[in-house]
Order: sequence, then C-alpha cells, then structure tokens
Amino acid sequence: MIRRRLSVLSTSIIRSPNHSKPILRYPSIQFQPFQLPHSPNARRTISRNEFPEFQGFRAYSLLSLNDLRDNIPRKQPTRKGRGIGSGKGKTAGRGHKGQRARKGIKLGFEGGQTPLRRRLPKRGFKNPFSLIFQPIGLGRIAKFINAGKIDSSELITMKTLKDAGVLGKQAKDGVRLMGRGSEQIKWPIHLEVSRVTVRAKEAVEAAGGSVRRVYYNKLGLRALLKPEWFEKKGRLLPKAARPPPKQKDKVDSIGRLPAPTKPIPFLVETTKDLPVQPFS
Repeated sequence: MIRRRLSVLSTSIIRSPNHSKPILRYPSIQFQPFQLPHSPNARRTISRNEFPEFQGFRAYSLLSLNDLRDNIPRKQPTRKGRGIGSGKGKTAGRGHKGQRARKGIKLGFEGGQTPLRRRLPKRGFKNPFSLIFQPIGLGRIAKFINAGKIDSSELITMKTLKDAGVLGKQAKDGVRLMGRGSEQIKWPIHLEVSRVTVRAKEAVEAAGGSVRRVYYNKLGLRALLKPEWFEKKGRLLPKAARPPPKQKDKVDSIGRLPAPTKPIPFLVETTKDLPVQPFS
C-alpha cells in the first residue's frame, strides 16, 4: 500500500498542448548545488518559468480513512467444515468414526493406564482453618499520628486504621500488631486489634496505653470495616460472634459492632473483699 502511494507521489501531472488528457511523466528537474545561508542567493526559489513542463507533485496522503483496519493477525484461524477445497471439509481432519472423531477424550486420559495425576504422590495440604492477618508496626501507626491522620486521644480500632489508609488488602481476618518502630511511641494510645506480639504489647503498656485482642469473624470484620455495604444491601449489622473454642485463649473479648470509640478497661480479678461489677 505504501509502495503504491510512494509511486504516485514520485510522478507529476504534466499537461501537453497537443493532448487534452494529463500525461504522467517524471519531471526533468535540475537541482541547484547546496548554498550556505549567508550567500546572497540563499533564499532564491524555483519558479515555474524556469521549468515550464513541471507542474508540481501530486498532493496525495500516505494514509487515508479507507486504509484504516484492525490489527489482523498474520495467521488466520482454520475454518473447518467449509468444503473440500479448504482441505478441512467433511470430516474436518478427524477421520472416519471412532472415539477421536466424535466428542473427544477426557482431559488427562492416557488410554486406560494410570494417568500422571495419579502416578505422582501427594505433597502438602491446605489448612482450611488458617487465618491471614496483616502485620502493622507501631512505627507506622506513630507516623500517621504525627501526620494528623489518626487521633491518639481516641480508641484506635481496625476501622480507624482502614479510614486512615494504614490497612491494605491483606487484612482478610484482622490485624496483627508488631513491635517495629516501638521506640517512636512516647504517648499513651489504646488499640483494638486481632493479634499482638509480646514486644508491641510491652511497648504500648510502657507508654501508658493498652492493647486489647478482639475477635471478629469474616462477616463481623466486614461489618466493622465496611458498614456501608450492609446499608447498600438493605441489611442490618450482624451481631458480634463468639470465638471458637480453639481461639478463646488468643483473644481478650468479643469485637463490638458498630466500630467503638471508647476502650473497655480490663477487669480486675474478683476477690471476696473487692467485688467487681461488670461494665455496661
């Protein structure tokens, strides 16, 4: 296509006095030698009087609207069953009768012998009860507090961390508080997370704060982080779920819904002289 257009561009239309129709002929142009810009004849232009037979190149674009097309692959897909002339007609390359000529063979079938998927041994397993927590260091929380995105005077929950932009997409089952950057915590803060390391808990308590491990199931965690989803669906927020027996020793209390704003103080062990009333 481009070669044809270039051939048209390289020709000129010359009208002869003896012929009424235009004649395509290569123009006989004698190019002048190159002249420097400071010479007096540098801006001299070629006029039609010097070349009476030359009428100019034909103005023709290399690309026009009728040349636009999609990006067609070089190898077209084989069209089967479109006549004997195509080479893939009638049986379409499957031959006559038999299992291979009909519906086909099951994927992985090896003619009756033990397939590869059964010959190889099984290795490993996928724990259906595994939990995925997103680790967050104390230094990262302190950075957001110094930036003014988190109010340290209020209770810092997982909802607070999500609204501030601390949480990502890894928090499928909650947040694990890590001790990275614990030296930056120099004021009391109160947090509610799913898990906490020993180093992080000691650093927060040394600054006068507290960390509570709360339990949320998958539905409760969604209600905590995205309560607008339930409003959009026209549903009520679910009730707080109790932890399973294997996780009772790993949590301190049941998570509250909707997101709380005040921390719950830890209860003191009951004695005969000092009865403790439950907090409402």
